[in-house]
Amino acid sequence: MSILNLTAILLSLAAIFAWFNHRFIHLPTTIGVMLIALVFAVILSVGGKLGWMFAQNIAEIIADIDFSYVVLNGMLSFLLFAGALHVDLDQLADKKWLIFTLATVGVITSTALVGGVMNLLLGFIGLDVSLLYCLLFGALISPTDPIAVMATLKKVGVKKSLETKIAGESLFNDGVGVVVFLVLLSMVVGDDHQSVGAIALLFVEETGGGIIFGLALGALAYYLLKSIDSYQVEVLITLAVVLGGYALATSWHLSGPIAVVVAGLLIGNHGRSEAMSETTVAHVDKFWELVDEILNIVLFVLLGAEVILLSVQVEYFVAGLMAIVAVLLCRFISVWIPVKVFSLRAQFTPHLVKILTWGGLRGAISVSLALLLPSGAERDLFLTITYIIVVFSIVVQGLTFGAVVTRLTNEH
Repeated sequence: MSILNLTAILLSLAAIFAWFNHRFIHLPTTIGVMLIALVFAVILSVGGKLGWMFAQNIAEIIADIDFSYVVLNGMLSFLLFAGALHVDLDQLADKKWLIFTLATVGVITSTALVGGVMNLLLGFIGLDVSLLYCLLFGALISPTDPIAVMATLKKVGVKKSLETKIAGESLFNDGVGVVVFLVLLSMVVGDDHQSVGAIALLFVEETGGGIIFGLALGALAYYLLKSIDSYQVEVLITLAVVLGGYALATSWHLSGPIAVVVAGLLIGNHGRSEAMSETTVAHVDKFWELVDEILNIVLFVLLGAEVILLSVQVEYFVAGLMAIVAVLLCRFISVWIPVKVFSLRAQFTPHLVKILTWGGLRGAISVSLALLLPSGAERDLFLTITYIIVVFSIVVQGLTFGAVVTRLTNEH
């Protein structure tokens, strides 16, 4: 199927599902369209088994979509940039070491904890899976998804300082998580000759190189934006930063997500206040707000539809339900340690660990990474587990996050 036809189908479904949710269900748009898409996909799957040709054709189209490519090499750069544009850089800098630690040490700690716990749990229910594969699952499920997190934060009234911590961590830890995942994946597929030093060097090159490249990209964009006053051209420059910058970073084996986030932070703060007129700021904000909303809706439609790819086995669903608790517990521990250390020298929002744990949503990035696993029983198992966690995270945690924050802050 051509890209044009595929885009037409996705946008049409997104528009219909978003209208239906707005008209009848009244859930937050991203959650509503994901649930509608999930039900739609289940109906198609059942219809296909009953011999409905229409259902079979649509199901085949959805199954043929390269979800990982669409997310990681398409939508992700746009959504990260749009999210970074509205993060306060001064507040981010004020808590930079906590956010950096959560996004690096926190992700690595969570990866190890989840891997070890899942290895024990899966063995307990009779599923023999190697520790390396369990660590790989830990790497793909540990980063919080900035897309899901930012979409939820928009609907929840939290203090700006708390929002900065949650958004800042989610914007950076996905880039770190992807690097950890790719290193472990290379070991799973047989490229296990890498030394610890080589792995550490790769990690530094990807993350550190991504930060440096993002700074250079943001500085170049700042100069170009400051030198003219034409909102049409300036919006085009921001588009070039996202698409060109992400593609170039990836080709140089640097972290594209981190580079785009850093560039977005610079443009959204210094670029907005020093290099753009009020007219340009208004148009840039409206443009990226619209891009963010549309791509979020399309992405969550795709996420709901991906249920078609799951392997229906009772053991896998049992493992998924157990994994929800395990991942939340490991998230709590991996957040508690850095917060406890930094709280010796600084004061934080009351119940910050609980808020970060419940607000650490998983989403499309985790599913995308699970789809990159080599074909086999382990891929089917961890894809099912990941999907169950993601649906729980977005629906249950996403819908209750506001109430949880309100209750915890009121307790203090």
